Amino acid sequence: MSNSNPEMNALGVVALELAGGQQPAHPALRSGQAGELAALIGRDLAKLVPQVSALDLVFAAAHFDPAEVLRPGWPIHRRLEELQMRAPGRNAGPRLLAFGADANGDIPLPLQADPALTGGGLRVLPFVLTGEDAGALGECRQALEEVLLANGMAQPDTALLAQNAFAAQIEHARYFTVNDLAAMMAMQYDNQGLADLWPLLETAMFAPSEECWLEAPPEPLLRYAGGEARMALFDPAGWCAHYAHDKNDCERLQRVYDQYLMRQRQMAAVLEAHGIDVLYVHVHAGQDARVLLAH
Repeated sequence: MSNSNPEMNALGVVALELAGGQQPAHPALRSGQAGELAALIGRDLAKLVPQVSALDLVFAAAHFDPAEVLRPGWPIHRRLEELQMRAPGRNAGPRLLAFGADANGDIPLPLQADPALTGGGLRVLPFVLTGEDAGALGECRQALEEVLLANGMAQPDTALLAQNAFAAQIEHARYFTVNDLAAMMAMQYDNQGLADLWPLLETAMFAPSEECWLEAPPEPLLRYAGGEARMALFDPAGWCAHYAHDKNDCERLQRVYDQYLMRQRQMAAVLEAHGIDVLYVHVHAGQDARVLLAH
């Protein structure tokens, strides 16, 4: 039986950095082009990490926003693993499996990107490397972590094929492990003033059974646990009390309160993009927000 241990398989993406914010014309490739691109990707990866050539390469010839990949449970990669386990030819040597649009151009549900998350300058094409030999797979996974971030540029013919097939203007095409992609997104969120939210996202992705709090006034109060984020929703008086503003200043601070609500909406949108449900917990003046979020 194929190795389906989520901790064992090597999970990665082909990252397409788009020029001028132009989105690719095609959301997914049909089987012929998908197979051609997968073959070049397999060649590139094997040049960087020779152990790759002994493994199954399972590739989604469809592009996603990074947040769709960086979700608790790695759902898109899990779908690729399920497709790999159902594909014919097991135990007949390493396979190259590429999935994309069908003959009519329709995209099967597991490979449909969220239309609400288009428009970013980076689109990613997920892949999984898997095989029977746990030792070889572990070595490959470790080598990919050491090599891809520094040296993982796609070869020019691979980038050109991706550009032509997707009808996209691509500035750079590179390979990342999911850990590399997470590190890059952490830097991006830091640049966008969202660094305080990253530990919560990281917990949801890499340690989903653990708990994480965001307690960094004046930021919103948040608790991640059990697969969801609970966010304190204060009325103006409760907000004033929790953040220790002088009561006489509360009316004057209406604009600050409005900015706080905008910040909550921004953070909730980021969490939801990463597949984390947000539950708002109403907190009124005199109530302990932390206690309410803990239940």
